[in-house]
Order: sequence, then structure tokens, then C-alpha cells
Amino acid sequence: MEHYRKTLETTVIKNTLESQKLTRYIGALGARVICDNIPGLVNKQRQLCQRHPDVMTSLGAGAQDWIRECQHQFRHHRWNCSTLDRDHTVFGRVMLRSSREAAFVYAVSSAGVVYALTRACSQGELRSCSCDPGKRGRASDQRGDFDWGGCSDNINYGIKFAKVFIDAKEKTVRDARALMNLHNNRCGRVAVKRFMKLECKCHGVSGSCTLRTCWSAMSDFRKTGDFLRRKYNGAVEVTMNQDGTGFTTANQDFRKATKNDLVYFENSPDYCLTDKQAGSLGTAGRVCNKSSRGTDGCEVMCCGRGYDTTRVTRVTKCECKFKWCCAVECRDCEEAVDIHTCKPPKRADWLDQT
Repeated sequence: MEHYRKTLETTVIKNTLESQKLTRYIGALGARVICDNIPGLVNKQRQLCQRHPDVMTSLGAGAQDWIRECQHQFRHHRWNCSTLDRDHTVFGRVMLRSSREAAFVYAVSSAGVVYALTRACSQGELRSCSCDPGKRGRASDQRGDFDWGGCSDNINYGIKFAKVFIDAKEKTVRDARALMNLHNNRCGRVAVKRFMKLECKCHGVSGSCTLRTCWSAMSDFRKTGDFLRRKYNGAVEVTMNQDGTGFTTANQDFRKATKNDLVYFENSPDYCLTDKQAGSLGTAGRVCNKSSRGTDGCEVMCCGRGYDTTRVTRVTKCECKFKWCCAVECRDCEEAVDIHTCKPPKRADWLDQT
């Protein structure tokens, strides 16, 4: 069953609508017209879109952040979270397979929605939320008492809205893939909350911390991305249980999946060759590291096909000196650098996969 997400954030990305443009269009045409023309939304999502057009704007802007994070996490791997032009699924047919990669994308996109909405709340961009109303009065931590002040990030609002909006599509069907998506969506949402931190400002004589004013803040999204990447590495292959309400570990010799583990049903393709059915773009032309034995190494990245080497001239700043006052002067230095790129497959191999 071709069951995949066509949510607002990916639609905004692929139609190259910046968040400011979306706001202007909603103001000019009305929320109903805009929301009714976003492909792939279910009724519940359209209703939320119409009631909260400012939230939809934040989702569109936030989509760019989690896609960049996905691409950062997999920049040295055969599958590198590539996006496809003129494809409403953003990542193409790779999302149709219930693989580790699909599990990660659902988790990181769900986390990205939480992060974007929570940030927008704190910045006063949304009418339906503001700073966390629960962070008031006095509290304490291992360093002693403090007063809540400033603007604490309203993470609970971000999680609640993301759950209602993103999960709405999965709840319209009852199959194994929907259950997998719901599970991985939750993993992404709670991952953001895991890295909330307490930030404080000291008050007192000469900056002493006799009195503290503190607020709760999200950490950089990179921490969430790193965490979900580790969960991707340890993702658990599962099957649906007999009553269709949960999962059973596919290999009984392995540990059971917990609520914080990413889960998947199908093994991934090797992503070595272009395969339209699997959504694989192949690794021909990808830059590799000749001296690495890791996933970015030429042997692994190029799938044993070998690599081409091109020598290029790179200009860098060198022999920098501080000049009073107040500038740094550098020379432009040229150096020859070898760039290694994966060879394309033999034509017969390529034709077998297309």
C-alpha cells in the first residue's frame, strides 16, 4: 500500500514557498483556500490548518531545519537523505519501504515540528501559545533555590500540537505501517524534550549567585539529531503482533523494542545503484575519503566499483597576522587537493536496477 506522508512542511519545501510568502498568501486568500489546496492533508489536518494558519507558517519554516539535520547526520553514508525536485514526498520512493531510513525520517521530522512550534511560541509568533505558563514562582535544583523568570520554552505545547497534527494522518488507517509511523513519530517528539536545559542569570554583588533567575530552554537541534541517529543505528526490526495493536521482535534472539527505540519492518536496500523502485539514487559521483575505513571511505561508499581522482586547486587563507589596530591580514595560498569520486556502475549492472 502506498502509504506515506504528504504533510504541509514537505509541500512548502518542494513548492519553494518561504514562510513569509505563505503568511502573505493566507492573509490575501484566506486560510480555507490555502489549506484546501495543500495536497495530502486529511480532514483533521485541514481543520487545524484553517484554525491555526500562523502555526502552519512555522511548520513550513521548520521543515528546512530538520531536512538539513537529516542530511548532516547521513552526509557520509550511501543514503544521504537526498531530496528530489518536483516530488511531493521530498525523499521519493525510499519512503515507501518500511525501513530504518523511513523510521529516522519520521522521527526527525516529528522532532523538527516540535522544535519549530516551541521556538515560535517563545518568540511570540503564535496566537495560541506563549512562554511556558507552568514555570512560575520558586523552584530548586542541585545548586539551590531559584526564581522562575524570563521565557521558558513551552515544550509541552509543541509536543501536543505535533502529536495531534502529524498523527492525524496515520490514524485514518489501521495497518502495520501506520503503527510503525506512530511509534517513530513519538520517539521524535520526546527526543526534543530529553534535551531541555536550565539556563540561569545570577544576581548579587559582583555577579555572585546569591540569587538566580532561571528559565527552561531547548538545546540545539543537533543534540536531538545526534540522539536519533544513535537510535537509527540501534533500530529494532519488528513484526506486528496478532491482534494488530503492537510489535513483536522479528528475531527472538534480539532484545525487545522499547517505546524509545526506532522500529522498522523491512531491510534497507544497499543504495549502491540507481534503483527507481527502491528509491535509491546510487553512489556514482559521490565524494569519498580514500584514507577512511568507515562509511565515507571509497571502498564502502563506492561499493567496490572503484573511484576517480581529480586534482583541483584550493585557495585558503594563510600566514595570518594581527595588525594594530584592529585587523587580521592573511595571504591567499593555493594548494593542490585530490578529490575522489565513486565510479559509475557498468552499464549492464545499471540496467538491471532500472
